[in-house]
Amino acid sequence: MTAVQSRVLELAEDAQDLLFRRARTANAFADGPVSDEQVRAIYELVKWGPTAMNGQPLRVVLVRTEEGRERLVRHLSEGNRAKTAAAPLTAILAADTDFHEHLPTVFPHVPGAKDFFADGERRAESARFNALLQAGYFVLGVRAAGLAAGPMTGFDAAGVDREFFPDGRLRSLVVVNIGNPVVAEFARSPRLGYDDVVLTV
Repeated sequence: MTAVQSRVLELAEDAQDLLFRRARTANAFADGPVSDEQVRAIYELVKWGPTAMNGQPLRVVLVRTEEGRERLVRHLSEGNRAKTAAAPLTAILAADTDFHEHLPTVFPHVPGAKDFFADGERRAESARFNALLQAGYFVLGVRAAGLAAGPMTGFDAAGVDREFFPDGRLRSLVVVNIGNPVVAEFARSPRLGYDDVVLTV
């Protein structure tokens, strides 16, 4: 992005860098814990991101204890185990397939909105799609806190669900390692250009 293009955006350039241009997917972290206060601040920011009918199906499980980490790591792909075992904090991001129970509270101007999701398959699809949107917001929130995020989908989701969500209501989507950033090990991978992605009709 050119300097002129950067100035078109309302967000300050240093904030653009923090959230996007200089932020990197983390495979290792500097020393230092991630506090509950930091995680709460992240959530209190990213909860404002939009979801369909304000459904907010994302649920977050923070893995802090050694016992919890052991339970999680055994379900990860081999390449994700060591870095997760060493991460200061790991979050399991999941979709609540019964998110519709909260619609009378979070979508009160449409009475009966909960009934739109009586079909379990439709409800699960909506939960997954919108929780994945929120997972993206969550990663940006981690970056906004000055932390680094390492989101991963390399894990046995069915195994994680059996381990952490045995009642079947929550379904795991992404596992995110979180910690203080370090200098990246290798150069940033290229991104597609505007003309490769955007079509006007």
